[in-house]
Amino acid sequence: MKRTRHTPQQIVAKLREADAMLAAGRPVAQIVQHLGVSEPTYARWRQQYGGMKADEAKRLKELEIENTRLKRLVADQALDMAILKEANSYLGKHQRPKEGGAS
Repeated sequence: MKRTRHTPQQIVAKLREADAMLAAGRPVAQIVQHLGVSEPTYARWRQQYGGMKADEAKRLKELEIENTRLKRLVADQALDMAILKEANSYLGKHQRPKEGGAS
């Protein structure tokens, strides 16, 4: 089976279609076959996008992407800080004492 990515709007539309089919009395197995997804995917979609409208689902996806970008940014900054601390520690131990001084 070919794997496809669905946009949040497509997922919400398919869930609404599935709700209509459930109300008509069709079994879940027949619904997921009609939608072209597996039962675990259908269950995950219901959990994640259950009562959302298409624009809310789109906003959720945008926020998840932004959150991932910010987490990556924080991880990069933490790595930079660790490198600078290590470099500072190394330089502090390996500097020669200053010559000359008090007379």
